[in-house]
Order: sequence, then structure tokens, then C-alpha cells
Amino acid sequence: MIRTIMIEGFKSIPSMQLELGRVNCFIGANGVGKSNILEAIGVLGSAANGKVDDESLRYRGVRLGLPRLYKSSFEAGRTPAHIALSATGAKEETFRVSLLNPLENPNPAWSYKTEYLSDGQTEIVSDGVRSKKNLSPTAGLAALKLVDTGTDSLAFKLMQCLQGYAIYSPNTPTLRALVSDPQSREPLGLSGGRLAESFAEFRKTVLDKNEELLDTVFELIDWVADIETSNTAGSLLSPSVPRTKDVLKFTDRFMKKNRNTLTAYDASEGALYVLFCAMLCLSPNAPRLFSIDNLDQALNPRLVSRLTGKLGVWLSCADAKRQMLFTAHNPAVLDGLDLDDDEIRLFAVDRNSDGHTKVTRITLSEKLRAMNKDYPLSRLWLMGNLGAVPNV
Repeated sequence: MIRTIMIEGFKSIPSMQLELGRVNCFIGANGVGKSNILEAIGVLGSAANGKVDDESLRYRGVRLGLPRLYKSSFEAGRTPAHIALSATGAKEETFRVSLLNPLENPNPAWSYKTEYLSDGQTEIVSDGVRSKKNLSPTAGLAALKLVDTGTDSLAFKLMQCLQGYAIYSPNTPTLRALVSDPQSREPLGLSGGRLAESFAEFRKTVLDKNEELLDTVFELIDWVADIETSNTAGSLLSPSVPRTKDVLKFTDRFMKKNRNTLTAYDASEGALYVLFCAMLCLSPNAPRLFSIDNLDQALNPRLVSRLTGKLGVWLSCADAKRQMLFTAHNPAVLDGLDLDDDEIRLFAVDRNSDGHTKVTRITLSEKLRAMNKDYPLSRLWLMGNLGAVPNV
């Protein structure tokens, strides 16, 4: 599991160190840089995979832009020469990289300046990529196979974790399979594509052995009696509605038996978002590290609170080392977070007077715990006791 992320010179983040848990929630006003944090890890994931370019960034859900849009450039202070990123695991295994991203006439747009990899005890690659023989400045150690680490190596597992990282931003048309996902991958596309296929795989590989897991999903969608997939759903959909090979089928427990089956096209969007989050957390094919930008969209306050309460349990069930980051704007998200669990972490994101994105971890101090007896965390956030509120 990745414990520390370091970011320097990326967009609105001149310098930042994050100490991560299993579930990591980022709250703050619009435009303070929450998504920038997720995207910095996406750039690091591309670097770990051996090449940073538009294709690799798009694959991880990083918004594409001109080189000058990625590098910090504040009125007060000099523009940094490079973007520096690193990730460190629980046993001090570390991958660190500095990337050149020229503002004027970039060719290529991204190139490696230095690169470092350690398994926590031994340096596998030391800083200074350009000084090493036969190294291209546009390709890193992963692409060039400089290191034959093997699957038991902590360094290998760290790199593998970073390589699989992605930022998910589901939307309703894609979850309903009405439009194709521009970034389709296993088990789910970044916009929510392949939801039916992912659930079919999950039901076959996981639910046949542990049916109780599905009950934890049903607890959040009280009108659903069962969820299945079918490739013969013609009688449930209008011929004019686009469809994929596999179609989700929801059984409504309140309706008559001959008229109680709905597809994703007719089901509530809240049910689709909950199922999407469950598949990312529970599917054996999901990334070990991933982010969801705007987790709370399309969900009512009580549902999003209950959903966030499930995230840690789902992640633990699937993989002891799986972890997630997510951004949210709905205060009710906070009421589902058990901050007494050190693996559940809440971060307030703000910008200081110079415009720098800053992050503060919110823990239950004695003062905050006393206030929490009278008010839920959602109310305390709105009252300004947690920071991360818009200055409007």
C-alpha cells in the first residue's frame, strides 16, 4: 500500500506531502486543486509505466493540456525547472521521478530528468537518468526494462500499483450504456463503461463463492431485490435504445412479478453509481490504487453517507492493500467516514494567499470530538470548523 505521495511544481501545487490511508477523502471549495492532486498521481503512474505523453495521461484520466498548464507558475516565485513526483510504500520502497516539461517549443513535451527506484533497502536505480548509458530521455526504466525485479520485489509491486492507477469520473449516459466510454479498460471504463460486463464477471468469479457481498450493495439500494445481466433483453428495451451485448437487469421488489424488471436505461442513476463504486472496490480486476473525482454526484445526502461508510469494508474484502482517493462536495459524505479508523482519512484542501494548494488532514481532536457529539461532521464543515469552505 502506498503511504506517502510527494508533489512539487505541478499545476497549483508548488510543494505537498500526502500521508495516505486506505480510504482518502478530499474536500474543499471549487478550484482549490483537489483534482490536481489526483492528476499528479496520474502523471507519476505514466512515468512508472515508462512514458509520459498524451496517450498515457488520457489512459489514466488526466486532463490533457499544453505543457505550460501542467507546471506551477505563480506571480510570486520562479517557475520550477521540473515537476518532481514520488511515491513511497509501507516498507519504504520508493519510486521518484523528475520530469522536464518545457514551456516553449516542447519537443518532446515530457522527458525524464532523473529517476530513482528502491525496494526500501537497496537502490535499484539511482538519480540521474540522462547520465546513464543507452537511456533515452523520453523513456523511463519501466519501458526500457532496466530492472528485472520479479513479482516478490516490493519495488516491482510499487511500480505495478502506480502503473494501474486511474482517475474515474462516471457519468449517467455511459453508465446506462447509451454512449461508448472514451477510455475503456478492465474492469470498468473511466466514465463508467462496461458496468454490465464488469458485474457479470464479478458475479461469476466472486459472488458464486460469497453471495453475502451482494447483500452489502442491496443495503444501499432498498428497492432492488436482485441484479443480473442478460444478453437477451430485447423485451425490456425499446428498439431505438442503444445497447451493449450484456445488459444489467434490476428486479424491483415493490412491483408485480411480470412487470418488475428494469434495465440500466430505466433504473435510477443512484443505483448505477452505487454499483459502479462497488465494482471498483470489490472486483478482483480493479486497480490496486484508484481515484474517483466527485464521488457524490447523482446521490442524495443519506445515500452518499451510507456509501462512504461501505468503502473501507469493500476495499478490505477485495484486496488487503487496495486503496482509493476521492473528491467530494456534499457535506453528507463526511458522516459516513469513521475517522477513529486511521485507515480512513479526511483531507481539507485550500489555497493560501499566494494561490498555492495546501492540504490539511482532519483528525478528531478533543475539541472536534466534543463538538461532534452535538453536530455531525457535515454540519461542522458547513459551520467552518473543518476549513475547506469557499470564501464567497
